[in-house]
Amino acid sequence: IMTEVSEILMSVLSTIRVPRPGDSVHKDECAFSFSSPESEGGLYVCMNSFLGFGSKYVERHHAKTGQRAYLHITRTRKTQVSTETRDTSFCALSHILQVQQWDGEVRQESKYAAELKQLDNGVKIPPSGWKCEVCDLQENLWMNLTDGKVFCGRKYFDGSGGNNHALLYYQQSGYPLAVKLGTITPDGADVYSYDEDDMVLDSKLPEHLSHFGIDMMTMEKLEIAVNQRVGEWEVIQESGSTLRPLWGPGLTGMKNLGNSCYLNSVMQVLFTIPDFQTKYVSNIDKVFNEAPSDPTQDFKAQKCILLVQEKPFINMTFFVQGDQLGIAPRMFKALVGRGHPEFSTNRQQDAQEFLLHFINMVERNCRSGMNPSEAFRFLVEEKIVCQQSQKAKYTQRVDYIVQLPVPMDQATNMEELQEAERRREEADSSGAPPPAAPRAQIPFAACFAALSEPETLTDFWSSAVQAKTTATKTTRFASFPDHLVIQIKKFTFGLDWVPKKLDVSIDVPDTLDLSALHAMGQQPGEELLPEVAPPPLMTPDVESTLSVCLSAPVLDDSTVSQLCEMGFPLEACRKAVYYTGNTGIDAAMNWVMGHMEDPDFSAPLVLPGSSSAPGTTPTESLPEEHLATIVSMGFSRDQATRALRATNNVLERAVDWIFSHLDDLESMDVSEGGRSEGGSETSREPPPGPRVRDGPGKYELFAFISHMGTSTMCGHYVCHIKKDQQWVIFNDQKVCASEKPPKDLGYLYFYRRVVE
Repeated sequence: IMTEVSEILMSVLSTIRVPRPGDSVHKDECAFSFSSPESEGGLYVCMNSFLGFGSKYVERHHAKTGQRAYLHITRTRKTQVSTETRDTSFCALSHILQVQQWDGEVRQESKYAAELKQLDNGVKIPPSGWKCEVCDLQENLWMNLTDGKVFCGRKYFDGSGGNNHALLYYQQSGYPLAVKLGTITPDGADVYSYDEDDMVLDSKLPEHLSHFGIDMMTMEKLEIAVNQRVGEWEVIQESGSTLRPLWGPGLTGMKNLGNSCYLNSVMQVLFTIPDFQTKYVSNIDKVFNEAPSDPTQDFKAQKCILLVQEKPFINMTFFVQGDQLGIAPRMFKALVGRGHPEFSTNRQQDAQEFLLHFINMVERNCRSGMNPSEAFRFLVEEKIVCQQSQKAKYTQRVDYIVQLPVPMDQATNMEELQEAERRREEADSSGAPPPAAPRAQIPFAACFAALSEPETLTDFWSSAVQAKTTATKTTRFASFPDHLVIQIKKFTFGLDWVPKKLDVSIDVPDTLDLSALHAMGQQPGEELLPEVAPPPLMTPDVESTLSVCLSAPVLDDSTVSQLCEMGFPLEACRKAVYYTGNTGIDAAMNWVMGHMEDPDFSAPLVLPGSSSAPGTTPTESLPEEHLATIVSMGFSRDQATRALRATNNVLERAVDWIFSHLDDLESMDVSEGGRSEGGSETSREPPPGPRVRDGPGKYELFAFISHMGTSTMCGHYVCHIKKDQQWVIFNDQKVCASEKPPKDLGYLYFYRRVVE
């Protein structure tokens, strides 16, 4: 018996390994669900792969891998005694609570705040120039309120954040409270208690900060200060009402992981769309069984994990003793943001850009089988009529979002706005504080008219007259999607190129009838413009060097860099500099602003007379590993070659290029295995167009996402969703019945087709 026990023990020990540098130990979350050490049954951590599994999934992992050794972690929440009633209704109790609403939390007074010991060590903290005393990190910094030492914060799941030096210092010193530098305002700051393991309130914070030379009343934080304008923050979060908390299937909140509210809001809306539920919930067992050895890196598995909350029998309860805990989508956020310069960070992002990024990921992962992003996909028809010849040109493009401009000159309260501007100018000249500005009232009809009315093109090259002339462009729907997303283009640039947000109220309707905007196509007797390419677009100062420019254009790298730093795509920046003849940043910026809506805005710069991108030739060797990667995604070798040649052999750009040129590539037949089908050219059927759905153009509003703040780089997002005829507000992990949904202040609106 002892021999058998010894053999079993040795067998188990042989599967245990010590984590190496770079290994992720998933000790807080199950790889297949949101089970944690606090969940029933706790969490089991595999001692070989270091993946975490809830009690429901550990048997599955054992059966699949044969692994026997797991670390079982359980954690029990302690009831915190408080004389104050916890607020679950987003009520604005004070200015301090407004800061708490920033991350969706209601904090409790720390037990250390009243009697906190502070060392008289003469330390004074400067207003800027902070860095960690151990690793010199200059962001995510926390100052210990006992001795004033500054260290970096915790390391996040995806490796970003800090290096845990503030936590390590607490473990060495026992000093419990720290304040996050950069969050200090006259209204409060982010204070963390390491012993209580939570964000807390410090009623003596002004005194504690003053000990280290910090005067709270002189500190500023732009995001909070500007959000006081005309109650935007309070109105969108419905702070004036006592809202009723909700929980249950489809009503589970999502924790804010640090400026992740944009992700939370978008995903909550997508949860409600049947296509996504069918794709990722109905096949959940199949997806989990076919998941790779590390499901944290599998898109389908992570999407399923988020969506299981929609099914009643899978839904877990995240409501403990009056506190809505929510789920923390750490693995999902790390996966969808991996490799992206913005979404891989913990900075605030644009919800519309994230929605498109996520749709792009769905497209990549649904080359075969059902594609839920088709619910949003529609065709846009653009008709251009040459005013000199009256001949027309029709083009179609695929889109997923309708972007509506905001015509500020159509405000119904224009006199009030002009008077407010006059008072502001008087205040500026006298040095007095500026008066509160009224919010512009913009009719929704005016926004749609700005999109649907004909646009005059003054610099159109007509193939009929072989010269530049005036033309009109009309945009219409060539198909109506099942679900229509409308973006109100509130974000723009000021005269100093500083990003800003338009403060507007728009009377967005509950129902839409877009039938009149359906494209009609070529009309009887209407002549089309000849299919003749325009001459090379060159500026006068470079026409004399045409041949040089065609072979190797010399671009002003500094201008290209300046445009890229503003956030524009590299290829668009190169084209802007090229087509404006290296005449400077102003001309290039004007080109960018005038061509942002072009369907090929981000496509590689293709020189006149050339079929490939600059820097490549048809005979140039291509990295075999890049070809293999693209072929493994279901494309043919010819298609992979074309994509790499169009993007200077950069794999990431080639993948983006190939998915944005699917229409062109359909002519190269793609088989399931990724190779071109055999057969003669004459036996092939005409290439199909992009698969879109069509139907009546009548819609009803079922969700909207709102933003609070001055630009997409700061602020906070929440979403409102209509469930069973009741509007519900999702503010990170807080989920409540909405009483006054602020539909006029939304940023993204989601409509679904009304079937009569």
